[in-house]
Amino acid sequence: MILKYLKIWWLYALNSFQVQMVVRWALAVFLLVKILRFAIFTLFIVILVKKTTVLAGYSLDETILFFLSFNLVDILAQLFFREVYRFRPAIVMGTFDFYLIKPISPLFRALACGPDFIDFITLIPLIFAIGYFINRLNITDPLAISLYFLLIAIGFIIALAFHIMVLSLAVVTTEIDHAVMVYRDIAAMGRMPIDIYMEPIRGFLTFIIPVGIMMSYPTKSLLGQLLPFNITYAIGFAISLLFISLKIWNLSLKQYSSASS
Repeated sequence: MILKYLKIWWLYALNSFQVQMVVRWALAVFLLVKILRFAIFTLFIVILVKKTTVLAGYSLDETILFFLSFNLVDILAQLFFREVYRFRPAIVMGTFDFYLIKPISPLFRALACGPDFIDFITLIPLIFAIGYFINRLNITDPLAISLYFLLIAIGFIIALAFHIMVLSLAVVTTEIDHAVMVYRDIAAMGRMPIDIYMEPIRGFLTFIIPVGIMMSYPTKSLLGQLLPFNITYAIGFAISLLFISLKIWNLSLKQYSSASS
């Protein structure tokens, strides 16, 4: 079953890449804009920390690592879940009806069958940059590095759950654009260490809206700032949220009214 879906995903991925290559200059411009945005915000962090020496107790290298980790989770979500941004026309025009009669999961089709290879291009230098700053901070503990990538995966699972809930909302209400933007705006609060926010906002962004778990916990694990409780809570929260999102998706399908009905 897994191999079947991997093959289907690969076919859709190739098709998506071919579509993007039709207008190559647009692809180049979009990639340039992504790189420019990344560079501008990195420059902002450098200027900010240089002026204050530290930010919420973190050095420049540590702050940049928080920013890079945020981008890793965000780009992975964009890479695999880009199809979510194109889902509303499928509901409005009735294409979703065909998703339901195909011999593959309609959730898989709506969620993952339109990966963005521009994000894949930016992912490669990002991983090298993370490795560079981990080395600059002299982090060599295999356990800390393993926990880092485990918590990156946890952040990805939380992003997956949020995207499934956005799709569920679209099935019931046809509204998706604003919901996606709300998710992106909230997630963007994790560009900087979550410690910059005062309580109770910091606790709210960690334990209620899990921006802290998604974006700050991976770097905190590298810096040895997480207790076993925090890691256990993050794993339990991600699994629970994914389970709830799948339940909401199944309920939304029962409320779906076909475009032809």
